[in-house]
Amino acid sequence: MTQEPNDALRLLLTRRSHASNTMVEPAPDDAELMQLLTAAARIPDHGKLAPWRFIVFRGEARLEAGRRLLAIAERKNGTLDEGQRKQELERLARAPLVVAVVSRAAEHPKIPVWEQQLSAGACCMTLLHAAHALGYAAQWLTEWVAYDAEAGRILGVKDGEQIAGFIHIGTPSLPPTERPRPELDQIVTYWQGE
Repeated sequence: MTQEPNDALRLLLTRRSHASNTMVEPAPDDAELMQLLTAAARIPDHGKLAPWRFIVFRGEARLEAGRRLLAIAERKNGTLDEGQRKQELERLARAPLVVAVVSRAAEHPKIPVWEQQLSAGACCMTLLHAAHALGYAAQWLTEWVAYDAEAGRILGVKDGEQIAGFIHIGTPSLPPTERPRPELDQIVTYWQGE
């Protein structure tokens, strides 16, 4: 082992979220998208259940999804003002590519639902790291859409499934901003058996 961090550790230590509305084209091409999804599918998966799947939004489909989400938002909240309408229309079009990670966690005789849900979260995080490794910007969002059953159905979520996150991916147009991170002495304890 050397004293200098290797490339993988450097990647982990330099990953930052980018605001999805600052991402521009190009997005990952088909081959790169397959690399991202392959990496995300290699996460820990107790029992080999693959308790997650991916829904990809790119091109015009992002705008069509926004039109349908706007209709739901207005049906539930009444007529929205112009800024709110724009926000809903662009909900899945802020970045050039959006991957919804869908948790398919279900009761199992050996594998707790919680472990399956954590596996879906690991997919989200791995997509962020893989996008960073390819030089893209990425952001993990949920927002109201992830928790609304009607919106989920419109986007392809089936009964018993839940959106773990929308991973927005594109080319950074601005450098990412750093945010305060927790001080390790505030979050780390060493068990002493006492």
